[in-house]
Amino acid sequence: MKINIWSDVRCPFCYVGKKKFEKAMSQFPEAAGVTVEWHSFQLDPSLETQAERDPFEFFAERKGISRQQAQAMHSHAENAGREAGIDFNFENQKVANSYKAHLLIQLAKTKNLGSEIEEVLFRAQFLDGKNIDDVTTLVDLGIQAGLLENDIRAALESDEFAYAVSQDMQMASKLGFSSVPFFVFNDKYGVSGAQQPELFLEILEKSWKEFSEGDHGLKIINGDSCDTDGNCN
Repeated sequence: MKINIWSDVRCPFCYVGKKKFEKAMSQFPEAAGVTVEWHSFQLDPSLETQAERDPFEFFAERKGISRQQAQAMHSHAENAGREAGIDFNFENQKVANSYKAHLLIQLAKTKNLGSEIEEVLFRAQFLDGKNIDDVTTLVDLGIQAGLLENDIRAALESDEFAYAVSQDMQMASKLGFSSVPFFVFNDKYGVSGAQQPELFLEILEKSWKEFSEGDHGLKIINGDSCDTDGNCN
């Protein structure tokens, strides 16, 4: 059975969703028979990296609100993070474009290290306050995930991986969603957002039992996510 996951490492609910999905997988008896593939989804491709900007001031400016309001708007994600075992460090996160990080993700997928690089990049963005648009930083993070430095540097200049990122985005468009995380279970169940482990487990069990090649049509279940307008709820 295959599960495809669209995600952006700048999306806090994508990190929460990853943790909750992994908890469900740890409880799923047939987990060894499940293949998970991560896909690129950039929430804001035009974002200009401004690593020295105060993240709350940046968010407030884009939304036309005060810094205090911006901080308050992150409280829901903070609470969701605690529930999933993540202590978000929003105060120190860097305002950084995620495109190069997605090139690294595409490389990691070819080495069966997709989940590993996602975890490393999420930690860098939301816990360690690292710049995920910086080449030196990405080299260090890629090595942490098990990749080789020469491969990482080549990937960051690769037309092949750039094409893979664009293909993932096109697939998302065809499926009709504009917020992440988005999970597709055997092309049958589409789960939007950071759902509870119990729901993920239920869908895992249904997909394992019910899927057949003749069963078409995607059924969508919605939850907490981030969209392309910069809203996370």
